[in-house]
Amino acid sequence: MVATPIGNLADITLRAIETLKNVDAIAAEDTRHTSGLLAHFGISKKLIAVHEHNEQQSAERLLAQLKNGENIALVTDAGTPAVSDPGAIVVKIVREAGMKVVPIPGASAVVTALSASGITQNGFYFHGFLPASGAARRKMLENLKLQTVTLVLYEAPHRIVECVGDIAQILGGERNITFARELTKTFETIYTCPASRSSAWLQADKNQQRGEFVLLIEAAPVVETQAISEEAQRVLKCLLAELPLKQAVALATEITHLKKNDLYEFALKLKTS
Repeated sequence: MVATPIGNLADITLRAIETLKNVDAIAAEDTRHTSGLLAHFGISKKLIAVHEHNEQQSAERLLAQLKNGENIALVTDAGTPAVSDPGAIVVKIVREAGMKVVPIPGASAVVTALSASGITQNGFYFHGFLPASGAARRKMLENLKLQTVTLVLYEAPHRIVECVGDIAQILGGERNITFARELTKTFETIYTCPASRSSAWLQADKNQQRGEFVLLIEAAPVVETQAISEEAQRVLKCLLAELPLKQAVALATEITHLKKNDLYEFALKLKTS
């Protein structure tokens, strides 16, 4: 598992270069992209395509080669394999077969963005990419809205405007968003504004909609919660078994007279436990 630069090729590690030079083959998310990286460092190796559409099949092939004594490096287009990128299936299959997987760390878009953001809140929750469709994206944001640590998302340029609009609507326009765009590249941008102004900022300059984004969203405020009695828990569990989450919480609020937000947060925990 070899991490590669997220933009600036000078960020590659000495260990990564040494590994890529010495393996028998390189499994790559996009062989054309990786060919350019290898050429830059004067490396010539056999490339094997491993991407989201063929990862299961490719993993079996790679496992067979490993069993034959070959050493294979796995890379993606940028950053660390298996983190919001292909690779996890390969790692799972290889490790289950008793073969050794060696991580070669390197540049991380998440850590790079956080380090330059000036955010002082402790902790963060990395979610990666939100669903592409609007309805699914909004549903996921509802599930994430109560996170009391910085929320870290990835987003693609063609969805960024719609995405920040949903963030402002669901998470609240007063919460700050830090845009970390084109990290380590020529047009790197790091900008913070309230979610309510984020869409206008993006649309004021179309160039700011280009490239890959890391979004850092201010943590939800910590609020004191009421104790939820065993009886209230029983009521909520019964309602959740028959109704969608929002309806179950609304009815539970009427029945128990507890705060709706407290019941909603508890219901989310039940759903994810």
